[in-house]
Amino acid sequence: MTYANYPGDSESTGPRRDSEPGTDLGVHMPPAKTGLLVAAGVCLLIPVIALMWVSSYARETPKLGGIPFFFWYQFAWVFVTSALTYTAHRLVLAARGRTRDTDEGDTLGGWREERS
Repeated sequence: MTYANYPGDSESTGPRRDSEPGTDLGVHMPPAKTGLLVAAGVCLLIPVIALMWVSSYARETPKLGGIPFFFWYQFAWVFVTSALTYTAHRLVLAARGRTRDTDEGDTLGGWREERS
């Protein structure tokens, strides 16, 4: 990767930026299916909304093994959130047309960089 100094920087800190807007920096995002990306976003949004809506679970009953509802409801969301996060991850991979987390030799997670 080519690095260049930015105005005010004493060392190179990032990829080279061309002076003209819209120029190709060599990094290409794979094409993605928008519907699957929206579904992934919904999967990530569900736990946020469910846990921020406190009035829906701010009560003591029903108790589960003597533990008030307020506590076990939140603890159950730890596992639900894990499952939804994994589902969102798999949906993003599917949206990008990938079946595995990384292709052999692909350390950039799907991002391609042109070598100069």
